Amino acid sequence: MSNQKIVVVGSCNTDMVIKADRLPIPGETIIGGSFFMNPGGKGANQAVAAARLGGRVSLISKTGNDVFGKQSVVLFNSENVNTDFIFSDSKLPSGVALITVDANGENSIVVASGANANLKPADVDAAYKALEYSDIVLMQLEIPIETVEYVAKKAFEKGKKVILNPAPAQALSNSLLKHLDIIIPNKNEAEMLSGIKVVDIESAKEAATVIANKGVDKVVITLGSKGALVLDEGEFSFVPSIKVEAIDTTAAGDTFCGAFSVGLAEGKSIIESVEFAVKASAITVTRMGAQASLPYRSELFQVE
Repeated sequence: MSNQKIVVVGSCNTDMVIKADRLPIPGETIIGGSFFMNPGGKGANQAVAAARLGGRVSLISKTGNDVFGKQSVVLFNSENVNTDFIFSDSKLPSGVALITVDANGENSIVVASGANANLKPADVDAAYKALEYSDIVLMQLEIPIETVEYVAKKAFEKGKKVILNPAPAQALSNSLLKHLDIIIPNKNEAEMLSGIKVVDIESAKEAATVIANKGVDKVVITLGSKGALVLDEGEFSFVPSIKVEAIDTTAAGDTFCGAFSVGLAEGKSIIESVEFAVKASAITVTRMGAQASLPYRSELFQVE
């Protein structure tokens, strides 16, 4: 078990998925096939991933005062995620994502952020105990950027280890980057942050160098089925992926970030934590769904 505490600050959504033969064109109604609902949201996914892998996790998030919000809290409690700092918004509904998936696995997604868009610095202040007693703070970008910047500055100044998964991709201020210990972009996000198109390991190295020069000296670029590139205070390392038959890549990045945080919390080095995260992600892509696909610690021993 981890000996350090992880706090995840981020989003909580309910994914509503309809499978259909094809995606509808504008103005068209088509008859789909199966419908299912999954808990999702990058913050929630990463918190559950870390908890299943043995992390001591609290989640700072905001839901609506509705059935989806109440269900998510019940679910987090069952996953051993501390829910003391999940706030209920009296005006806005819980976040939802409406997802249509065609026969080829292509999808079309619309997200209504709902209460996620109202997770404000004042909520972070109300959850000060979670930050105060944490060692590692993990964030993403499905909540307001002002909140991300506020948490990063506050946590960094308190000597916490601040990790950002900059997803969905958007431009970030240099002041935010300076308050991070580690940033974990995928190749598209690394491209947006660096201006360099990431197509292979060499271009990933160039992108990582540009990002590091903006103020964050530890960069981990996830490269999907290739693995992950690590830049740690000027030193490059590459961790190859584990070959598996991928069925659904949903939440692979979230698994990686949650697992990586658990590795650090247990005193592993950055490289060891990336190796641990690569293993966990390899299991996730062999299953359908977001949180349904997140692995448990015991399953990692089956992956070599």
